[in-house]
Amino acid sequence: MSKIEKEYDIEIIEIESGEIHKNIETCSGIWNALSELGVDRKGLMINLGGGVITDLGGFVACTYKRGISYINIPTSLLAMVDASVGGKTGVDLGNLKNMVGVISESEMVLVDTEYLNTLPVNQMCSGFAEMLKHGLIQDRNYWEKISDLSQLNLEDLDQMIYDSVVIKNKIVTEDPTEQNVRKYLNFGHTLGHAIESFYLTNPEKPTLLHGEAIAIGMIMEAFISVELLSLTIDDLQNISDVILATFPKIEIDPNDHPKIMELLIHDKKNEKGNIYFVLLNTIGEASYNCIVSDELILNSFAYYNSL
Repeated sequence: MSKIEKEYDIEIIEIESGEIHKNIETCSGIWNALSELGVDRKGLMINLGGGVITDLGGFVACTYKRGISYINIPTSLLAMVDASVGGKTGVDLGNLKNMVGVISESEMVLVDTEYLNTLPVNQMCSGFAEMLKHGLIQDRNYWEKISDLSQLNLEDLDQMIYDSVVIKNKIVTEDPTEQNVRKYLNFGHTLGHAIESFYLTNPEKPTLLHGEAIAIGMIMEAFISVELLSLTIDDLQNISDVILATFPKIEIDPNDHPKIMELLIHDKKNEKGNIYFVLLNTIGEASYNCIVSDELILNSFAYYNSL
């Protein structure tokens, strides 16, 4: 680092951790810092951190002086397999997830799995949810390989991370602006984001990490897939068992179901008043732009609570 500092001007900007700080106010502070430091359009931002850092840092870089280059160095499993890959950047608007952002690829993503040794178990599990999702939407064999987390060692995990990034990168390369197949990556996120947003803004509720909320969303949306598409009961049971073996069950108060459903209105995938879901035809194959009735959504809450 000392050698680099002699050749380049390097400044470190630190922000508070946590989803609660992923907002325009934090961006404004960083924009002002960049301006005061005299960073020009040839500047380079290096986003070193988890998903909040790569999402927010990428957005700051893409908008400062109409765009400067940036590199992501993800330090959490979630950021390695999801947040830092694919060019999506953005921040939350109040309690609404990722409502403000742009799609713009980083110059580079550097993944060093040694950072995973610094993570608590719940953060590792949060990233594991996105890896499970990649198997569910695209590759049954991959799903079966990673379904038993207890059987994976660190060498296996390195390969699984690589495979997960390959799955996501293939999808986003084919559809960078989410016009069609990139929508598959939203499986579990329609209900998952609404649940995450609701719990984030209700301090009396338990804190949910992103992956924990998405895990709930995947179970609920798998249930809907059985009702609307061709996912089998056996596959639904398999999905539910695998997810609940890793993620603690959260009892969702039935009185909160309508409040969570209200948040679905703001989902970014909505068009012309319709709430669109990604659902599973089978493990390894998904469909997008699926319209789901309120009654079926409520039934999915009941299914999750019954497990």
